[in-house]
Amino acid sequence: MKAVVWHGIGDIRLDEVDDPAIQDGHDAIVRITRSAICGTDLHFVRGTMAGMKEGTILGHEAVGVVTEVGDHVRGFQPGDRVVINSTMSCGACSYCRDGHTAQCDVANPNGPQAGTCFFGGPETTGPVDGLQAEYARIPWAQNTMSKLPAGVSDEQAILLSDIFPTAWFGAQLAGVSRGDIVVVLGAGIVGQFAVASAFLQGAGRVIVVDGLADRLAAARTLGAEIVNFTEEDPVQTVLALTNEIGADCVIDAVGVDAERPKSGPAAVSSDEAAAFDAEVAEIAPDADPQGDLWQPGDGPSQASRWSVEMVRKYGRIGIIGVYSPAAETYPIGQAMNKNLTVRMGNCDHHSVTPPLIELVASGAFDPTALITEHEPLVDAIDAYEAFDRREPGWIKVALTTDAT
Repeated sequence: MKAVVWHGIGDIRLDEVDDPAIQDGHDAIVRITRSAICGTDLHFVRGTMAGMKEGTILGHEAVGVVTEVGDHVRGFQPGDRVVINSTMSCGACSYCRDGHTAQCDVANPNGPQAGTCFFGGPETTGPVDGLQAEYARIPWAQNTMSKLPAGVSDEQAILLSDIFPTAWFGAQLAGVSRGDIVVVLGAGIVGQFAVASAFLQGAGRVIVVDGLADRLAAARTLGAEIVNFTEEDPVQTVLALTNEIGADCVIDAVGVDAERPKSGPAAVSSDEAAAFDAEVAEIAPDADPQGDLWQPGDGPSQASRWSVEMVRKYGRIGIIGVYSPAAETYPIGQAMNKNLTVRMGNCDHHSVTPPLIELVASGAFDPTALITEHEPLVDAIDAYEAFDRREPGWIKVALTTDAT
């Protein structure tokens, strides 16, 4: 079968690989009908998330049809149409029983202290081959897949595999409640869904900060107020928009590949630029940019700093943008002095996703307008490159397979 395979930093290929097979009674095999490219995948190619194993299939989002199940998978059968969670969970340990499925004690083969197990990630997360392929093996399938109603299309469902649940989880982490003024940092696809999630959870106003005009324009169609950090100081602008109080909560949907401002009143000083460069060298020492491709973000702690500066005293910050274990710079003293609550982590997909499937099935929210590019799996490498360059309009890429 065809699959997108990680061979090294700056080196991904569309390879012919062996079809997956049942390895354990808790496995299922799924024929993939939709996959997607996520900003998280770019971290592995850029080198801002270390520890990848050569030969790992990339991707952690997919929709498909079950073709085979192991003996212990009792709730699914061949022919079932499913959305696959990005994170795996056993469904029986104490964390799963509490709904904290991202921290399942069993799914990660590196042991209970290893943390989240997700598809297509570094060795510390499994590794488990990912979902940018024609077929995939799904470990712990009973708790890692959800059946799809007939009224939910593949286009809708692919956004329920990770993006919508993660954004919803981010709004929950930030404690969004009725009437809140919420700032979303980052207008990529997770940021777009964070806007929608914040409004659905009762936010009175949502302000989005980004440096790309096309992404800000998309956020404005969702009802957000927009701030372009290349044209104005985002912290001062948020304060001005909130009577100098600050936002009630901030959702960081950017993470470690943040870009620092290079123009406008927020442009960093030479000393600040040097500090950011040192962070990049620490986080991505093996980065291998190829011209304008696979460039690590040049402001790893920029979103963290802005979050703390623009939220009100006793405010709340939810972090869902990905930070690697090597990212150790955080303005903790300033956060403490403002009595902030900071929560972060990977989405508890198996707990968060099912109600969102019902929301989409009911017609109350249709996520498909936020898919901006549709590409066949055979063109995945070109799609990765366009997405990495942040070409205008490339906010979310859905992939279809020959197995569809």
